[in-house]
Formats: sequence, C-alpha cells, structure tokens
Amino acid sequence: MMGRTHSEIMAAMPEERRRRIEARTAELVGEVEGLKALRQLAERSQVEMATTLKIKQPSVHKIERQTDLYLSTLRRYVEAAGGTLELRVELPGKGVMHLTGVGDLHG
Repeated sequence: MMGRTHSEIMAAMPEERRRRIEARTAELVGEVEGLKALRQLAERSQVEMATTLKIKQPSVHKIERQTDLYLSTLRRYVEAAGGTLELRVELPGKGVMHLTGVGDLHG
C-alpha cells in the first residue's frame, strides 16, 4: 500500500479545515524565528551587521543569542538588516493595532 501525498490529504479534507490550514501556513511562512534567522534572510553576515551597527562582530553574536532586548537595540538591529520595526498589539475585543511612542522605537 502506497502512502498518500500532501496534496491528496489536503484535497480529501473539508473545505473549511483546508482554508484554516492554508491561512495558518501563510502566517507561519511570514514569521522569522530569532535575529540570526532575520539576518540570514536579509543575506547579511555578522561582520556586515557589526560594521553597520558600529560594534564588533562578537557583540552581534551576543545580541543574536539574547532573549531579552531593549526595544532600541532591536530597532537598530532590524534597521541594520535593512528592515523597519513595528510593534503590533492584539487586545480581546479590540482587534489588532500598531503600538507607537514606546521608548526609542521611532527615534
């Protein structure tokens, strides 16, 4: 007995379940886990990031390993990778909103 392909399994699912799976897949594709992955996605080396940030390469390595960063450090890192940082907040019954005016986020 041969196994079924991913396409065959998806095609056999109810339409609503298939839509939920496809929507969640699209969300996950849009997420990047960790600063190292972000840097790699931007096709930048730690040395290039260090030069842009005006710090030494070991400091970039340290930033990438930290789990608790200042927003200002995160913003500078994201900008050095060529991106912009936005904070998104979702409150029950209020929907999604962008959070501005927090620390050094836009400065």
